[in-house]
Amino acid sequence: MVLDESTLLNVQTMRDGGKYRPTGADSTVPTADLQSRDFRKILLIKLSAMGDVVHTFPVLNKLRQRYPSARLDWLVTPGIGELLADNPAISNVIEFQRDEWSTPWRAAPYVSAARLVAKLRSAEYDLVLDLQGQFRSAAFAFASGAPVRIGFDKPRADRWKTLSRKIPDEAKKHAWQGAREGSYLAYTHHIAVPTLDVHPVDRYLGIAPMLGLGDAAPDFSFPIPPEATTRIDGLLDYYDIGKARLIAIAPGTNWDTKQWRSDGFVEVARHFLQKGCAVILMGSQRERALCEAVAASAPGAVNLAGETTLPELAALIRRAAVCVTNDSGPLHLAVALDRAAVSVFGPTDPIWAGPYRRDNAVLRVDLLCSPCYLREVSRCGYGHACMAEVDAGAVIERVENLLAKLPSRNKPPAPQASRR
Repeated sequence: MVLDESTLLNVQTMRDGGKYRPTGADSTVPTADLQSRDFRKILLIKLSAMGDVVHTFPVLNKLRQRYPSARLDWLVTPGIGELLADNPAISNVIEFQRDEWSTPWRAAPYVSAARLVAKLRSAEYDLVLDLQGQFRSAAFAFASGAPVRIGFDKPRADRWKTLSRKIPDEAKKHAWQGAREGSYLAYTHHIAVPTLDVHPVDRYLGIAPMLGLGDAAPDFSFPIPPEATTRIDGLLDYYDIGKARLIAIAPGTNWDTKQWRSDGFVEVARHFLQKGCAVILMGSQRERALCEAVAASAPGAVNLAGETTLPELAALIRRAAVCVTNDSGPLHLAVALDRAAVSVFGPTDPIWAGPYRRDNAVLRVDLLCSPCYLREVSRCGYGHACMAEVDAGAVIERVENLLAKLPSRNKPPAPQASRR
């Protein structure tokens, strides 16, 4: 299906199974009536990345509590799908093969997308929530034919005036300001964005008043499969660190600019190895070489990067006393699992992207150019000072302060309960 602006603005009607189902950026359902409607088939769209998906867990759990008998599906990319596969709050994990679009001149991505659209239409969803807010996700929301499609409002320049602090101009060019790429045109109802100074978790929960999801505290709980826990326990026992106090370090990230210097991570690792702690390096296969370089300079550190699935990564983080990270997915997993964390920030903003309600977990230097939201270090005109000037001693001190508040023995927390 080709979706352009004129298509999104057009209101069409189709006969589907004996029912007329509206499509386009209009709806027969008044916003005031959404709270009382008993939606039976719901599609949640949040394609990636790991941290963003974790930030969506509170919405998922509220939806399941509000609609306990509904079919509740999640559209996601395959790399993240394994984190959702065993969650009883989710009826079906539907995967969008995003990697196929790396070669768009081939027929495969179009055939795959057509099959996905057919699958979404056949489900006859009556509610779609697009929390991704990009053209691609909006296209799937629109193509589903659901009569109620909810997403974020469009960007508005006057939202910057609601901020009481000064934001660098470079950050304003790249920061999230509302539904991107015209995606708001695909929605029948819009989530209000009264200010940009809000954490993504709270921004996503802007859907709660619309659907009557309640105002209870965000619930990040999600299940970790027993086999994932068993494998991590086995790995820790294999390296003879199963009973040690564990410091989990994730030195990788998806942007060059969010990368703290490797020698800083080395210094942190060496310090805690000397203190008798176990140090695990964690990350994806793409980050394995980076983790290996840190491990080589910190003898005794164990490199598990690329050797764990996402559920196993969650099980590993749950075993940690403290996690040390950049602004990356493992940080947000640690927060969701109620683990102590210390994270180095530079080009990104802690209010917009930091650990949820963990202000003391962030270390950064206060520079006029930060945040900038540039992704490549080559575009930075200040020598990557926002990360280079973060002192390893400050990171160590912050971790030591957290350890002092924890039990002396690394006791694994009880598994989280999941809701259905």
